[in-house]
Amino acid sequence: MVQKFLCQVQKWRLIWTIGLMFSLILAFQNFRLPYGDFLSFLQNVDSPSKSKFIGSMKPENLGNVDSGLTQEEARELQKSLAYIKNDNSNNNSSRGRVGTPVVGFPPPSHVSSLDNSSLYTTAIVLYSNVSTSAISGNINNSLVEKSKAVTFEPPRGDFNQNINNSPVTKVSKINIHTPAISGNSNTYLAKKNRTVIYRRKKKSKPVHSDLSQMDRNSQMNKVSNRNRRSKMPVLDSYSLSQMNNLLLQSHASYYSVIPQWPSVVDHELQDVTSQIENAPIVQNDPNLYAPLYRNFSIFKRSYELMEQTLKVYIYKEGEKPILHTPILDGIYASEGWFMKLLEANEQFVTKDPRKAHMFYLPFSSQMLRETLYVPNSHKRKNIVQYLKHYLDMIAAKYPFWNRTGGADHFLVACHDWAPKETRRDMAKCIRALCNADVQGGFVFGKDVSLPETYIYLPNDTLRDLGGKPASKRSTLAFFAGRVHGYLRPILLKHWENKDPDMKLFGKMHKTDGNNSYTNYMKSSKYCISAKGYEGNTPRVVEAIFYECVPVIISDNYVPPFFDVLNWESFAVFVLEKDIPNLKNILISITEKRYRQMQMTVKRVQQHFLWHEKPVKYDIFHMILHSIWYNRLHQIRPM
Repeated sequence: MVQKFLCQVQKWRLIWTIGLMFSLILAFQNFRLPYGDFLSFLQNVDSPSKSKFIGSMKPENLGNVDSGLTQEEARELQKSLAYIKNDNSNNNSSRGRVGTPVVGFPPPSHVSSLDNSSLYTTAIVLYSNVSTSAISGNINNSLVEKSKAVTFEPPRGDFNQNINNSPVTKVSKINIHTPAISGNSNTYLAKKNRTVIYRRKKKSKPVHSDLSQMDRNSQMNKVSNRNRRSKMPVLDSYSLSQMNNLLLQSHASYYSVIPQWPSVVDHELQDVTSQIENAPIVQNDPNLYAPLYRNFSIFKRSYELMEQTLKVYIYKEGEKPILHTPILDGIYASEGWFMKLLEANEQFVTKDPRKAHMFYLPFSSQMLRETLYVPNSHKRKNIVQYLKHYLDMIAAKYPFWNRTGGADHFLVACHDWAPKETRRDMAKCIRALCNADVQGGFVFGKDVSLPETYIYLPNDTLRDLGGKPASKRSTLAFFAGRVHGYLRPILLKHWENKDPDMKLFGKMHKTDGNNSYTNYMKSSKYCISAKGYEGNTPRVVEAIFYECVPVIISDNYVPPFFDVLNWESFAVFVLEKDIPNLKNILISITEKRYRQMQMTVKRVQQHFLWHEKPVKYDIFHMILHSIWYNRLHQIRPM
């Protein structure tokens, strides 16, 4: 009996011992040090450094590897590896950064047509902050003689969620010895029969909530932000000084989307950002008036680097008239003129998307309404759905939207509905909007206030330019326009036919002799721009066009090029609640101050003029610069 009991005890002791050993093995395999899991750490104790590894990956060697790589493809790989080497040396202490461990590089140069059948990634190199083992030797021997198939099982969630519709991923037969990915990547590297398998341990939550409500089958990725902007209190109305504070805070709080994989253009933008931050002090320029700008030296350097560096890729997909159909007249002409001039531009546009710093979504918000909106339906769901399908097509055919979640893409839209139509699926894009309203979702430091320009004759955009000199402007203030919205009735109630110095009317014909709209603009000191249904109105640009000092009465409206122009040097901002005191505010401005502002209006005029062929510093270049400038504010300098 005692002997039988001892046997049972020994049996259970043996089982517990085996279980304990098995648990310890699992624990060691999954135990993560700062440089990867424990076993990989042991494997790489004596490994050559990553810099030595990169140094050994010469284009001439890679071209000889039995991996399908040509010499040109190898050079592209070398550029990407060199970029990562530099990036990791500058960020050696950055743990848990999404995107750092996995390095992809652009498709080979010989891929000319980017479609589902031809677009692919030639190779994927896993890279970690720890030294990489067993590759830095003789590349031809280690990669050819010992090469085995590499299986790629895409992780779910952060990458393309409908992988079956994604571009085919072609992985070369390269034997990769790499430590497991560390940090917060939620992936691990399992080796079995020299097959590399990527698995996802748990589903990560998207940092940015703007894209979280999209359909699960959408091609658009959820890409994490590096830093979130601090949440600002929501006010009923925003004065100019409050908007200035919001702009400064947006620039001070670093905000960037971490790409799914790095690119050479990221490094170029980092270099440009550093150059702008260290711009030399410039006191004056024969073509520019320094007091016009928030920081003249920064603007001048940023503009110069845009001319030297910026490349934009325009997606060719999409059917007319909603896409690629510029409307060149009317109240929404800004989006049409920008589309027309950019698509014809050879300086900034590139046909190779791998060289692009930014991507343009060439749709017309005006044609969206005219084509898809059902009159009197008060429903715009089909418009939003159309844009979503367009983005799904772009994301399925190209990898570029998925790389940043659209952060390096931009749109230019002037219709009043554009902010609401684009606020969900295009939330991370840089949006150039005529309806730039703080309460309407305009994001300082990312979005751009697009000038609303009413074009009457597309073949003569500069007709009637200018106005009377300051000494011959007899009317104190002028306004005329349709009486819609809540503000204009209040304005006319207080000032229509109430004072001979205040010429305020309802709708007026543009040309009607001496009492025409144009003549009043040309002969008034101050031209009032009062909000209608929305905060934006073409009267802001019209006042500048006719050299009249703009008076903006629209509390939440962000004026055009707000990121670079010092609007207080040439415009007056009146709070909506101060309409009863409007005349006192205007007459309190001294004659000397008025003449200085009117002269500054004439200086800023060049930034608001459309030309058949773009001219340096004109409205086309200023719109493009604001988009470029805001993109750079999302880049961390080196």
